[in-house]
Amino acid sequence: MRFLFDEEHKGAGRSRAPPFSTAIKAIEGKWKVDILCELGTASRRFGRLRQSIPAISEKMLTQQLRELEADGLVNREVYPGSPTKVVYSLTESGAALNAGAEALCRWGEQFPSRTDA
Repeated sequence: MRFLFDEEHKGAGRSRAPPFSTAIKAIEGKWKVDILCELGTASRRFGRLRQSIPAISEKMLTQQLRELEADGLVNREVYPGSPTKVVYSLTESGAALNAGAEALCRWGEQFPSRTDA
C-alpha cells in the first residue's frame, strides 16, 4: 500500500510535491469538490450548476469554475447563438480526480455534523 506522504518525495533535492498534496491543491476551495461531484453526474450549464449547489453565489461559482478550468479539470464549451450557451464538463483529468471527490462527497453526506459550513 502506498502512503499519502511517501518517503520518495521527501528530501531537499525534491521539487515535486507529494501526490496527495497535488490532488488536495487541485480541489482546494470551498466549492470545488461540490462542483466536481455535480459535473461527474452530467455536463451542466451555469444556471443548472448554480441550482444544484444553492448555497454558492454566482461570483464564487464563476471563480471556482475558472480555477478548475485553468487547472485542466473542467472544460468550458461555448455554443454560439442567442443567447450564448455555455456548458461545463469534466476533462479526462477532472473525471479521474472526481473518483476521489465522490468519496469526499459521500463522507460529507455520512458525517454532516463533523463539518462547519
